[in-house]
Amino acid sequence: MYFSPTVRTLFQIALDEDIGRGDFTAQAMLDPALQAQATVLVKEEAVLAGLPVIEAVFRTYGSNVTITYYHQDGEFVQAGKNQVALLEGNARDIVTVERTALNFVARLSGIATLTHHAVRSIAHTKTRLLDTRKTTPGWRMLEKDAVKAGGGWNHRYALDDMILIKDNHIALCGSVTQAIARARQATSISTRIEVEVDTIEQLKEAIVTDVDMILLDNMSLEAMREAVSLTKGKIPLEASGNMTLDRLPAVAQTGVDYISMGALTHAARSVDVGLDILFE
Repeated sequence: MYFSPTVRTLFQIALDEDIGRGDFTAQAMLDPALQAQATVLVKEEAVLAGLPVIEAVFRTYGSNVTITYYHQDGEFVQAGKNQVALLEGNARDIVTVERTALNFVARLSGIATLTHHAVRSIAHTKTRLLDTRKTTPGWRMLEKDAVKAGGGWNHRYALDDMILIKDNHIALCGSVTQAIARARQATSISTRIEVEVDTIEQLKEAIVTDVDMILLDNMSLEAMREAVSLTKGKIPLEASGNMTLDRLPAVAQTGVDYISMGALTHAARSVDVGLDILFE
């Protein structure tokens, strides 16, 4: 699997952070030539994500430990001890790199699992669930891939993906209309422009422009329903702000096209993942 230079640097930073000057425990106790087998276990109900990171982290460390995967990203596993991968190779390498690799899988599987539950809660509607840029610094590509593994959709990866005019931009430009006009004048016609509105008055102002998408920020359910009625399906609507699992179904039922949920990446709980040495 391809990982960007930024993500590969993240793997090295994580290894340096955990290993420090060396794994004193492994060096003191284990023969450098000792070989071992170990199994990676997911110990609770989860949607898996980040499994390819296991091999990438070992390769970043410089280990040739062999990894056999029994599952892949996006698969759902039931509660219990689920064997998801087998590691074979140098025993010192396995126990030294273990925690770094497992931290990635635990965190990313937690995001995928939360996304899975959120997507299921609105599956009876047409609404799609989006992530946001509220990601862990350096982890964005990994966390957004985990959202996809859980069945969600990615919003923009970075500021250069599209133009998203938010409240501060509008305040600095003077109005919704002026902000959209400046954005359109400054970019090509192929660049998508989305504008954030927090009142029905701003929505009415945006509707008569050539904006591609409108974000309804922290609006009540009643206001969202009115926005859907006013746009009549001509401009895609995204609802955002204070989205929780409990609130998602009611928001989706207003008829909005998208819901963006920062909690998918900033509030997901890590899944319980462990590693056990195997003995014949």
